[in-house]
Amino acid sequence: MRVPNQVTNHAPDAAAAVTSLPDLAKLALARDPARKAIEFEGTWHDWGAVRRLADSVTALIDAAGVAPDAAVGLVARSRPEMVAALIGLVAAGRTITMIYAFQSPTVIARDIGTLKPGAVIVVAQDVSDALTSTLAANGIAGIVLGAMTALALPGHETSRIADAAVHDMPQIEVLTSGTTGPPKRFPLSFEMMERHYMSNVMMAARRDGDEAGPPFLLFYPLGNISGIYSTLPTMLRGQSVILLDRFTLEAWHDFVLRYRPAASGIPPSAFRMLLDSDIPREDLSSLKAMSSGAAPLDPTVQRAFETRYGVPVLMSYGATEFGGPVAAMTLDLVRQFDGMKIGSVGRPLPGARLQVVDPATGSPLPAGSEGLLEVSTPRIEQEWIRTSDIAMIDSDGFLFIRGRADGAIMRGGFKILPETIERALLEHPAIGAAAVVGIADTRLGQVPAVAVQCKAGASALTPAEMEAHLREHVPATHIPVHWRVVDDLPKNPSMKIDRPAVARMFSDT
Repeated sequence: MRVPNQVTNHAPDAAAAVTSLPDLAKLALARDPARKAIEFEGTWHDWGAVRRLADSVTALIDAAGVAPDAAVGLVARSRPEMVAALIGLVAAGRTITMIYAFQSPTVIARDIGTLKPGAVIVVAQDVSDALTSTLAANGIAGIVLGAMTALALPGHETSRIADAAVHDMPQIEVLTSGTTGPPKRFPLSFEMMERHYMSNVMMAARRDGDEAGPPFLLFYPLGNISGIYSTLPTMLRGQSVILLDRFTLEAWHDFVLRYRPAASGIPPSAFRMLLDSDIPREDLSSLKAMSSGAAPLDPTVQRAFETRYGVPVLMSYGATEFGGPVAAMTLDLVRQFDGMKIGSVGRPLPGARLQVVDPATGSPLPAGSEGLLEVSTPRIEQEWIRTSDIAMIDSDGFLFIRGRADGAIMRGGFKILPETIERALLEHPAIGAAAVVGIADTRLGQVPAVAVQCKAGASALTPAEMEAHLREHVPATHIPVHWRVVDDLPKNPSMKIDRPAVARMFSDT
């Protein structure tokens, strides 16, 4: 059984002793308690408050009797309390299982029951009858976070779970977005993060403990890989942060005006919003580059943004299954190719290899050919990882993502498999068949639309009734925007659902 690093003695003996992710977290928690750490909804929280919350969480987990190698679940909302809890758990060497928060209480409880952590940490809004019933049925301890406070959930103070998920080495488990197939849980080991993402932070910690520049804006969800990789390195190196519960263009604009950063980033779906908002060019005059990723960006939107604001967009490409990004555009590449690679996500990062293969034979294809993308990265012990992305690599080595071979819908930064929604709909007793397709959306890129065929003799369902059913089974991002109830779903000559015909049903939307 692994014995975790204890969080009670926060500072390593000396900065030079910082050799691991827990060491780095301990050093962060030992900072000047009066120093600003997190701004949230207009209020600053200092490192003293972060440390007190981290101490409270780890003390409650210890008091609950959670085994040292048992996972701790985080129903991860982007709040300062959750960030502090995350740092405290890392300092204690605990394995962390991220649980997606933006879904119904029933689905959150179902996920917890399936994952079986020794304890689960939630904010007050996520305490529900379904949650407490699941904790009681499995003997899982509960911790509730308030305004920079942590308390044991009454009646669930002790971990009594007999079959808790355990791990030999500490890691952070996240849900993949579907790049290599249906979403699944993926471990980001502390050791991998130390080697590939924290080495520069560790070197900075050895040199000095000064605050690292102006605040950094955090807007990616804390529970996914982008949220982890933007939150942990930023805070552990000593940079204060402005934390958003979720991205809004107004909050981003305010941040740029207040702090005048030289570089910033927004989700791909926000570029259209920004263009539609008519933000003055001078408001973005401090920016030398804009970064983005997690989903494709329409090249025409990219070009329109760069023309209006004179700021190059640096796209990147990665996935949880790769342990992070594997390709990126840089300012040097933009200058070298004089803006000729609009739409590209850049060249491979050091150590990464990319190839495009024939979907039928798996044979590598020549430059300029479209096929399925395969990735090799030193972070993952696997020669080639097959993705579901249709891609092209040009003769200069630039990667272009063309679409999804599996028909996944790209709703902003979320990849949605139509089959996930269809299976959930078919659990309704009145629904006999369902077909989900992606429909173009000017703001989000795509949104799901569904055509439903009711069973013979069943009463017709309204969109509101179907949506209420779906919310008990899938995350909020999967809820369709457009609905049709039909007598018969269109079929092709093979008697399979004709998805192009289904898509044409929504041509007037």
